[in-house]
Amino acid sequence: MSFPSATLLAQSILAGLFTGALYGLLGLGLSLSWGMLRQINLAHFALAFLGAYLTYELSSHHGVDPLLTLVVIVPLFFVLGVALHWVLTRFRVSPFNSLLVTFGITVIIEALLQWTWTADYRKLESSYAEHKLQIGPLYLPVPELITLALGVGISLAVWFALRRTDLGKAMRAASEDAPIAAAFGVNQNALALMLSGLNAALAGVAGVCIALAYTLSPSQIYAWIGVVFAAVMLGGLGRPLGPLIAGCIIGVTEAVTMTVTAPSWAPLVSFSLLMFVLLVRPGRVA
Repeated sequence: MSFPSATLLAQSILAGLFTGALYGLLGLGLSLSWGMLRQINLAHFALAFLGAYLTYELSSHHGVDPLLTLVVIVPLFFVLGVALHWVLTRFRVSPFNSLLVTFGITVIIEALLQWTWTADYRKLESSYAEHKLQIGPLYLPVPELITLALGVGISLAVWFALRRTDLGKAMRAASEDAPIAAAFGVNQNALALMLSGLNAALAGVAGVCIALAYTLSPSQIYAWIGVVFAAVMLGGLGRPLGPLIAGCIIGVTEAVTMTVTAPSWAPLVSFSLLMFVLLVRPGRVA
């Protein structure tokens, strides 16, 4: 094992922050769904990849700027999220069963992606990928900067909305004590539908970021589940800034580990961190 140069180490930390921002963006909707709706929504990952493939299709074959695809993806995924929540509540699916049901939905979406775009790897060629900002010896790819900006901006916006607006306070009240909130006139069902739609829209935004920076394959849906779950649990359920902070910590840890040792050690370090936190503070994910 050889210690890397200061430049290589700094570049690795930056790469970890960029990757961690995507972990946080992916984990944000999952955290809110799990913490506030009591639904463990594995379909969140499949929706993100559906958004990535739609971005690829609209940009590669119809000439739409990748960021402009958000105009289509965000409202479309909001509707999908509302529909998903309606189904889960209509059949009174329990939190544990929601894990099984949404896993089934994930498998279905993966099959649809493979049927539509085949199992071949796809790469979005965009004008953003050609540009890199340089600060001294360090390089900042524009797609990753876009992901970081969206991750930080959206997480802060959701935190502000939940903490400072009447609508956000009503959502928190309904998630903490639904009967008392209803007694004060809070429409829990409408708020839950709105929050579920927001979570799905967040998955769509994460999908655009995945398409900008990563090669796409339907089977890669499952590669993101473990590390994003770790970010959500480390950050705390229902906490908008938690997944972003935890995701950045995990991303930097993985990147530095890969630089200092070998890529195969990265998952070991990140999940060891998760187990340590769960053992020391088992209530951290409550």
